[in-house]
Amino acid sequence: MKGSLIILAFFIAGALASYMGILPQVVLDNDLSVYILYGLMFLVGINIGYDKKALSALKNNKHKVILVPAATLVGTLAGCAIVGMFIPRWSIFECMAVGSGFGYYSLSSIFITQYKGAELGTIALVSNIIRELFTLLAAPLLVTYFGKLAPISSGGATTMDTTLPIITKYSGPEFVIIAIFHGITLDLTVPFLVTFFCYL
Repeated sequence: MKGSLIILAFFIAGALASYMGILPQVVLDNDLSVYILYGLMFLVGINIGYDKKALSALKNNKHKVILVPAATLVGTLAGCAIVGMFIPRWSIFECMAVGSGFGYYSLSSIFITQYKGAELGTIALVSNIIRELFTLLAAPLLVTYFGKLAPISSGGATTMDTTLPIITKYSGPEFVIIAIFHGITLDLTVPFLVTFFCYL
């Protein structure tokens, strides 16, 4: 839980620093977060390469590798459909389009804004950011109460990049390959599912 609080503290500090305008212009002009993400991915790669159990875990979890993204997809869309029944302003399919972002907020919000307008696009942006933040903050609790695959399912498409370090820490290095495959698979479904549900 301490790690989650540290992540939250850095997030709040960054938001406050930007809001108060105390960041140097070079930080604002350049997307440094991409390079930080590259560094995190490099460190995760070192961790996988060093841990000989990682590839053997893939062999032992062949079915989980395929079932985890399928379960995430079905569970997310089913949950969105149920929630959609209680939101009269938006149709069930529009709610499912928002959920089909699977945490990939940049791409899904652009598609939804294009097809359904800025209001629903903003909702998609916020809901997908919340999904990513929830995974980053709640990973230790998810592992404790729901098992080591729970943060992977919760992270959606982000498990191949931004939430991968926290998943590695709390689920263990043996679940890294499952998380990467999960993220890539859901990542590929986002443009198809979002546009499909927007058209319905």
